Amino acid sequence: MDNEDINRAGEVIAAGTAQFTAQCYRLHQFPPLGALVRTRDGDIDIFAVVYSAATQSIEPGRRPIARGRDEASEEAVFSSSPQLEKLLRSEFSALVVAHRDGEKLRQYLPPRPARIHSFVYECQAGEVQEFSRTLGFLPALLGANLDISGDEFVAACLRRMSLAQEDQSAFLVAAGKQLAGLLAGDYNRLMVILEKIKR
Repeated sequence: MDNEDINRAGEVIAAGTAQFTAQCYRLHQFPPLGALVRTRDGDIDIFAVVYSAATQSIEPGRRPIARGRDEASEEAVFSSSPQLEKLLRSEFSALVVAHRDGEKLRQYLPPRPARIHSFVYECQAGEVQEFSRTLGFLPALLGANLDISGDEFVAACLRRMSLAQEDQSAFLVAAGKQLAGLLAGDYNRLMVILEKIKR
C-alpha cells in the first residue's frame, strides 16, 4: 500500500461545483473538522475543507437504536452486533476552495465538480504548507453558507493548517491580519474568530 492509499479518507458520493460529500470506508474514520482534503476530476486536483461529518443509518428515516445496555464497552456493542458495520455509514462534507491544473494552484472554484466515486485524500503537512502559502481561500470560507457556524469552521481550518507550519505563530498572525482586512466592517465576528484560533 503506497503512502497515498494510507491517506485515503473516503470516496465521493455527491458532488457539486462548490462542495462534495464523501463516504468513509470505515465507521467514524473521517478527517477532522477544518482538514484540507483533495480529490480529482480527470487531470484537475480539487482542494476542499471539511465542514461537516456524520454517522447515520444507511436507510433514510431509520435511526439506529441503543444496543449497549448489557455490554461492558462500546467495542463490545460492535463485536456482538457485527452487522452494524453494514447498517451504518460515516460521511463528511467539504467546501471546495481551490484546484490545481498542472503545476498552478488556483484558489478559486474549479471548472467542473469532483467525479462521483473519486477517492478523497487528507492532505499531509507538505501539501498543507504549499496550499497555505497564500490565504486567498479565506473569502470562500468566510462567505460559505453552511449548516454549522461559519466562525467555528474558519477557526478550525486555520488551527488545522497551523499544525503543518514550521512557525505556527507566524502563520496565525498572518491569517489574523488577513481576516482583519476581510472583516473590517464586522469587528465582533473578527474577534470571535481570532479568539477561537488562539493556540
